[in-house]
Amino acid sequence: MNSVKVLKSAQEHRVALARIAELMDADPAEGTPEADELELLALLVDRYEEDRFPVGAPDPVEAIRFRMDQMGLRNKDLVPYIGSASKVSEVLNGKRDLSLNMVRKLSHGLGIPADVLIRDTGRMETGRSALPGERFPLSDMRKRGYFAGFEGSLQELREYACETVSNFVDSVPGGRELEPALLRTTAHVRSNDKTTDPFALWAWQVRVLQKAYEQRLPARYQQGTVTPEWMRRLAQLSWSEKGPHLAVEYLTKSGIHFVVERHLPKTYLDGAACRTRDGAPVVALTLRYDRTDSFWFTLLHELSHVALHIDGAREWFVDDLEAEDTSPIERDADTMASEALIPSSVWETRIPSATHHVEQLARDLGISPSIIAGRARNETGDHRLFGTRFRDRLDREALGWEEQSLL
Repeated sequence: MNSVKVLKSAQEHRVALARIAELMDADPAEGTPEADELELLALLVDRYEEDRFPVGAPDPVEAIRFRMDQMGLRNKDLVPYIGSASKVSEVLNGKRDLSLNMVRKLSHGLGIPADVLIRDTGRMETGRSALPGERFPLSDMRKRGYFAGFEGSLQELREYACETVSNFVDSVPGGRELEPALLRTTAHVRSNDKTTDPFALWAWQVRVLQKAYEQRLPARYQQGTVTPEWMRRLAQLSWSEKGPHLAVEYLTKSGIHFVVERHLPKTYLDGAACRTRDGAPVVALTLRYDRTDSFWFTLLHELSHVALHIDGAREWFVDDLEAEDTSPIERDADTMASEALIPSSVWETRIPSATHHVEQLARDLGISPSIIAGRARNETGDHRLFGTRFRDRLDREALGWEEQSLL
């Protein structure tokens, strides 16, 4: 018997294959040295080829068909795992990808390893796990256009919720960093005792970042831009009927993103402030109330977070301004916003009690009279004060607020 050793190179592999062919042609009798040599060479070649040319995992559809053959199943037997006869046909013909829900059912019901079934989803390559899509407010997100390119039904969205939501969250840098820990958001949230849905808030935050990253700002933000004087100049834009639009231009020219995104159910939001990965501040408003005074106070409150808390940090500040919050963070932001609109030294001596007082103070400060009237109503608790005067309505739609029906 020729010397036989472990194969370590392509040349040795070729020599072994040639020797195997030679021995097979000789058809040695069992028990002879040549037959033993043939058997040993076959084992060595198999080992070499397994190490050098591993067989890939089976295609998911091939794995399903193989198991169907083993178990004597027909297409209709897969309906409990895939959802309908048409979906079964589409999956088996390669026209529909498996959803994670299908993967779970097929793996549990037919005993096919899950890693085989999800081999083509890309999650194993990226190392990112699928998110619990069923926890998100899918219906509202779909109607608001959160899932770009998705045109399926709500039922199809629920079927592919894990994948669709994962792609949505991964569409912005840092989207997964917003994931709520132990069902509590990582943001600083100002709210009442209402139960905030952390997954709805997470979705809203990602949507805000999506809109911010779509914007191209004319200038780069310089840390320290937002000062009391800067905010005071901004507040005086309220004197114009086009004040809100001028304010947006004022922000963007200073390198600050301005986003309008209506709040999702169970989030109770007025506004938020954060930063993008490149350091640009983002101010997001929900325009929950279509009042001019509400717009200006919320805007300046979020800019106060930029000035006091966000420069140099990436924390989110999310606010329901109807909520009482005595924390130093919120108290300082409230104070800074109020001072920019109406300095306390002025307000303490000129609290208006009549319409002409409101008008005169507005002229002296160079701001909208609705801001002054709104503050007087809030502080006195008398929302009938000054009648219907100074109840300016905000054109929310013109600022990008979309009123979709939630079917």
